[in-house]
Amino acid sequence: MVSWRAASPLLLASLLGSSGVLHLVRPRVFEPLIPDVLGSPGTWVVASGVAELACAAALVSPGTRRAGGVASAALLVGVFPGNVKMALDARPGARAWARRPAVAWARLPLQVPLVAWALDVARQP
Repeated sequence: MVSWRAASPLLLASLLGSSGVLHLVRPRVFEPLIPDVLGSPGTWVVASGVAELACAAALVSPGTRRAGGVASAALLVGVFPGNVKMALDARPGARAWARRPAVAWARLPLQVPLVAWALDVARQP
């Protein structure tokens, strides 16, 4: 049986990799999360998707895992304003479940354990 500690980097890489692919395949889903002050959302969505894929790749190899964990934590902190914007823009009865207030607001505190997870992976030998 594989331990949580051994599987943890691969699980986080899978999560980030899946999200990165989704950013590139369905960018319009993420465009409303980009704060207006940043300008064109398309560029930011693609860049964040590529960053997620790069972080995922770095987490897979033990030689780059520390840097990948730190980069993943930074990325998760960096996208937090987009999650806040999503929560502020959420509306009851939204077609997309992620745009409903209960879901959008519940996502915010989940960012804390994700950042902690990435930092834990960075500390692994």
